[in-house]
Amino acid sequence: MGRAGQALKQVLNTYGISQNQLASAMGIGRSTVNHWVNDKRDPLADTIPDIVAALERLDKASAQDFLVLYLGRTVYLRNSP
Repeated sequence: MGRAGQALKQVLNTYGISQNQLASAMGIGRSTVNHWVNDKRDPLADTIPDIVAALERLDKASAQDFLVLYLGRTVYLRNSP
């Protein structure tokens, strides 16, 4: 499984966020998220900011954890207005 898919699967499980919730927050189909978390397809690099933004709306801590898991290091998110 790709690093992004692994990180996303772990974050969704940890924070109790459903694939449907993430898909809805991103404005995409649930099957796309399902493909990411089940190692059928990795999200494109330009999709990562969209994943982070959607996770921030659902649970800010989940976005931070996703980035740490995905990048392998701590990242600081800007405060949203």
